[in-house]
Amino acid sequence: MSSITMKELLEAGVHFGHQTKRWNPKMKPYIFGARNGIYIIDLQKTVRLFKNAYNFVTDAVRSGETVMFIGTKKQAQDSVAEEASRCGMFYVNQRWLGGMLTNFSTVKQSIDRLKRLDTMLTDGTADAYTKKEALKFDKERQKLEKILGGIKGMGRVPGVIFVIDPKNEEIAIKEAKKLGIKVVAIVDTNCDPDDIDYVIPGNDDAIRAIRLLTSKIADAVIEGSENRNTDLQSDSEGEDAGVEVSDKDAAEELTA
Repeated sequence: MSSITMKELLEAGVHFGHQTKRWNPKMKPYIFGARNGIYIIDLQKTVRLFKNAYNFVTDAVRSGETVMFIGTKKQAQDSVAEEASRCGMFYVNQRWLGGMLTNFSTVKQSIDRLKRLDTMLTDGTADAYTKKEALKFDKERQKLEKILGGIKGMGRVPGVIFVIDPKNEEIAIKEAKKLGIKVVAIVDTNCDPDDIDYVIPGNDDAIRAIRLLTSKIADAVIEGSENRNTDLQSDSEGEDAGVEVSDKDAAEELTA
């Protein structure tokens, strides 16, 4: 199991919240104090709550759920794409399209269109069109890739979303709650934690803080995937053993 240390959190600046005048009173239980007009997040609570979130993600993936990483603010875009890709999951790091979860069947039509354009532009099909038409197809593909590239392989809505900055991703969280999708999020001192199932109190603006926490959640996904593969392999071996016993019993009956 991957753990997170107080030293890692301090070095990444996870403890720095927002200015005291820009806060949500609901975050009071997670605040240690204030320094120079900035709220300081209680990292002891961050360590404990992160462990809960990590274990939840690991167990969810082990049971077969998928995770969508969401972070469309500039500071989060690279970490979200890199870490989601590293653990084999999905991500949205540009613009959140309304209905990405609640109207996924329609969004999937756009994903299918993107896949068709990918194929056209790589297998030579586009060569049958004029240069102007081919350029138009490529422009459309680039536009769709930018927004939907991170969920191109997603066949159904995820069981979990991991969010950087719930205040910025309010629509995504509302859609998730409507569908009963669990929400894990980095929650800063200016956010409302009420709709978050697994709150990770922390700085959601600093690139280092975002990268640290996002990479650890990706580790949780990888651990869950490995556990799932082990479980499936054990089940398969158990079934094979059962078949062998049955064959032996049948042979004994025939020779009896």
